[in-house]
Amino acid sequence: MGLLRSPDSETEALDDVYLETVTIQNRVFQKLSIDRQIFFEPVDGEEAERLELQHRVFNKVFDNRLIFPPIPRPQRILDCGYGTGSWAIETAEQHPKCEVIGLDIYPYVSPYDIPENLCLQVDDLNRPFTFPPNYFDLVHSRLLATGINRDRWPSYIRDIKRALKPGGWVQLVEIYFNVQSDNGSITDQHALRQWSTQLMGSLEEVKDLRVGTRLRNLLTAAGLTEVDARMIPLPLSAWSNDPRMRDIGTANRENIKKLLPALGLYPFTQRLRMDPEQFEEMIARAQQEADTHSLKAYFPL
Repeated sequence: MGLLRSPDSETEALDDVYLETVTIQNRVFQKLSIDRQIFFEPVDGEEAERLELQHRVFNKVFDNRLIFPPIPRPQRILDCGYGTGSWAIETAEQHPKCEVIGLDIYPYVSPYDIPENLCLQVDDLNRPFTFPPNYFDLVHSRLLATGINRDRWPSYIRDIKRALKPGGWVQLVEIYFNVQSDNGSITDQHALRQWSTQLMGSLEEVKDLRVGTRLRNLLTAAGLTEVDARMIPLPLSAWSNDPRMRDIGTANRENIKKLLPALGLYPFTQRLRMDPEQFEEMIARAQQEADTHSLKAYFPL
């Protein structure tokens, strides 16, 4: 495990293996993740900007609520897959007396730019947790379907339960990657559907991009109670007549334009051996179609 900074210590050195990168089609990827099939998304500045934009979209979707369960005074929180640290940083700032620990495979965030009560650790979430039992009031996990291995999900949820204090909560958010439209207008001939179908197919052996539909069962099978699962429509652009949904769609439009090539580049060109020009053409058509259709996000608690 690589440690960026602990609230109880000075900054510690990070193993160089986490920092090694490889360039594919002009995008930068973490070499460790590519070699070990951990995750296949870029780790460059463009992706960091997209992740920040995505976080702002989720803030709109969730009406600026970072924590949904009733935890008035949390003492310790774990953020699985912290990305650029947006959720973890905001949570640490809102709860200055709470220790917040973030865990991710790639260190986007400088340890000097985080609150004193935030500790960022670098490790693979596909490995068993090393945290002691009964440790956290809340475990937060968001958009990890492309990172958690298919066969890891049951033990991942069990690790979360083991790390929670009695009465603790887990909060998960996953996207349902099978693109659909509310009016049924999108078909298998649409590039947006082709993007989602081929993305899921390209990673099917190692990742479960349909895991959002199974989270309720995974949580209950692990022994968690009071499980609440909701499906929330996530507009891709400002097509909705509803003012709130139109505002979310407006914010999400640029995120989706960047998300389609970022998530698809490695799986399509390296795993499916798609010609780069063909990939660019599909992405251009999918981005255009995204202006009039919607993905659906799973938000299980």
